[in-house]
Order: sequence, then structure tokens, then C-alpha cells
Amino acid sequence: MKIEVIENVMKYNKDQADKNRKLFNGNNLLVLNLLSSPGSGKTSLILETIKRLMDKKNIGVIEGDISSTCDAEKIGKLTANIIQINTGGSCHLNASMIEQAVSKLKIKSLDLLIIENVGNLICPSGFDLGEDYKIVMSSVSEGDDKPVKYPPVFVKSDLVILNKMDLLKVSDFDEVFFENKVRELNTRSDIIKLSCKTGSGMEKWIEWVLDRCKKYNNR
Repeated sequence: MKIEVIENVMKYNKDQADKNRKLFNGNNLLVLNLLSSPGSGKTSLILETIKRLMDKKNIGVIEGDISSTCDAEKIGKLTANIIQINTGGSCHLNASMIEQAVSKLKIKSLDLLIIENVGNLICPSGFDLGEDYKIVMSSVSEGDDKPVKYPPVFVKSDLVILNKMDLLKVSDFDEVFFENKVRELNTRSDIIKLSCKTGSGMEKWIEWVLDRCKKYNNR
């Protein structure tokens, strides 16, 4: 009986994700699903991305948290295109939540939608939201063993971002080990190393985003 319930939930989510994807495609909207454990720097990346692209692209954000509006309030200082989802305990966003949030955004005017998923490297990896790219963010301060401990999310990623590179010299983080383990799991995913704090490497991330905006904003 439990298996049937799980299968029904996943099928429902897939059906809704397909509807979301059709809506996004119809509006030429690039959608990024950003996943990480808590504290890796997802919100900082979104803030720095908006600052660098606000004169080039109209960006919307869906902010997922179990509770609070702290991150949404920070993002709201840069853009009005921000919707908060509080899951009330659920460890991930699902496609139905995204459908409801998107209905409150003027997506016809958007070029890029960034979904900041709930801080978790387990549950979010199994739920398609209708996004174009699933991006996994890790950080030097978390340690180099995240690909070993949480392989499914790295297997499914389209891009891996390693943040807080400014801490590399004062940590025992093994950069080569991390990258090798990511490559063992996923040969197709790019790896971008950056620091949201210093701005180092951000140009590569911005280039990655703009390259995909060219494709998706004109499909």
C-alpha cells in the first residue's frame, strides 16, 4: 500500500511538472532549480546574479523555505518579482507548489526564473518542478565529501557550483577529490567554482546563464 501511495504522488508530481514545463516553454522562460544543503550560499548567489543582470534580464525568484521570509525579504530589496513558499515542514518543493507560485508572477514579462529549493540534498532531487536545469550548489565550508554522501543529487545535476572558494586556503577541503567524485557520478555536468563574497568566478556563472537565456528566450 505504501508503494502505491508513493507511485501516485510521483506520478501526480510528474504530470504537474510537465504542465509547468509547457507553460514555461510557451513563455520563452528559462527556469533554474537551485538545490543545496543549508548555508551553501544559494540566496547569496541569487542576490549577486540579480545585481549583475538587472539591466539585462527580468528575473523572477521563487523562494522555498520550511518557515520564515528572511531570504525573500533580502531578494525583495532588488526585485518585486519574488514569491515566498513556506512548506511548513516539507523538506522539498514540488511541482504543485511551483504552479501556485507562478500564478502570482507576471511570467510573460520574465526572462529568467530562479527557484531556490528548500535546503536539503536528499528529497528535492527526486521532484521535477518543470525546470530546464537542475543546479546543485556546494561550498568549501561544507567539506569535500558531499558527492560521496549524497550521490543522487549530483547524478541528476546539470551544473555543479562550488561556492566559498575564498575559504580554500584556510580549510582542508580537497578540491581535486571533490571534482573527481563529481566526475565519477556525472560526466556531463559543468563545474563552476566561485565566491559570492569576493565575486571571483562569478563571470563564468553569469556567462553560463546568459548563454542559456539566448537559447530559451527565443525558443
